[in-house]
Amino acid sequence: MYEDTTYEAILQRMLARVPDRFDKREGSVIWDTHSPTAIELQILYIELDSVLREAYGDTASREFLILRCRERGIHPREATKAVLKGVFVPGSIDVAGQRFNIGDMNYVVRGKIADGEYQVECETAGKAGNQFFGAMIPMEYIKGLQSAELTGILIPGEDEEGTEELRQRYFSSFRENAFGGNRADYLEKTNAIPGVGRTKVTRVWNSDVSPADMIPKEGVETWYNGIKGTLSGDVRHWLDSVFQAAKQKKLTIGGTVLLTIIDSEFGPASETLVEAVQAAIDPEVNAGEGFGLAPIGHVVRVESAAARTVDIRTDITFEPGYGWGSLQAPIEDAVAAYLLELRKGWADSSSLVVRISQIDNRILNVPGIIDVQETLVNGARGNLELGEYEIPVLGGVSG
Repeated sequence: MYEDTTYEAILQRMLARVPDRFDKREGSVIWDTHSPTAIELQILYIELDSVLREAYGDTASREFLILRCRERGIHPREATKAVLKGVFVPGSIDVAGQRFNIGDMNYVVRGKIADGEYQVECETAGKAGNQFFGAMIPMEYIKGLQSAELTGILIPGEDEEGTEELRQRYFSSFRENAFGGNRADYLEKTNAIPGVGRTKVTRVWNSDVSPADMIPKEGVETWYNGIKGTLSGDVRHWLDSVFQAAKQKKLTIGGTVLLTIIDSEFGPASETLVEAVQAAIDPEVNAGEGFGLAPIGHVVRVESAAARTVDIRTDITFEPGYGWGSLQAPIEDAVAAYLLELRKGWADSSSLVVRISQIDNRILNVPGIIDVQETLVNGARGNLELGEYEIPVLGGVSG
């Protein structure tokens, strides 16, 4: 704002206020006394400009943006640790609590999934924990252990929230008030759970069920009275509860919410991540009772978006010296980058469309390619339209 208020401009304004009958040339008494003052005033204007920039969320640096966000109850999301799947042979050995190493990363074994399979947490927070797979080396001797291997990501690690992402959340807080289980509230709370990248909220997701169809007819009641005497324990308790609720017209489709998520790497969420989100939002053992982040009365179901494999077949004309052997990897990287862009926008669109024109354009931008034609997506010449809860994942590119 004060870019033009320089030392020279300030000094000239000050000297202009001195009558011309006095000597104002450089080196004169008047010039020498005004010059240091002009320098200090320039510094003051520079500091004032900084104060103005830091006072607004649009231009504030990270340090002062965090202070602005605190006024809205918003805090930067901290880096989280990756949770991976570890496979240990033989499966009879208990490795819980043991530490392992791959390269520069150390890992500690957490909860058991099945015999020989465990959740393994990276000790280093951030996305760096998502990068290493393969054989692990135990940091202490484990008797009888034959092999230990990381095979996949269960909950991706995330870096500390970036400045621009934090700035976007700050401005979003003015556009939508997250309160009391509204859509913005579910999005804010679900996306804040470690490992979650994007979320879609669907209200009354079971609206295809008619409440009238749940009310037992005479034949159903006759069947119930005849069979209940043969049952006991949990089965009898469940059947009695459902029948009485249906008969008293308590079964309804209201208050149901579906959360469909993808992970922070913008891929399908693992079963472990889905279970973690379900437990945080609305634990199944206390569904609808408000023991999670969801309000009382909201029965929430959490699912992962379904992965739709995208296979590309195309006819490519290469420049001399190039061919599939040297360019297949860059071609697949270019198409994968396009599909990643689609997945990042999945939560904000009703459905995604994988467009042949975009695929051709990305392939043409790979150095060494002259032309692309006859492109097929999953064997068809048209664009691939995905369902509302589907995301595209590259299968491969062939010629």
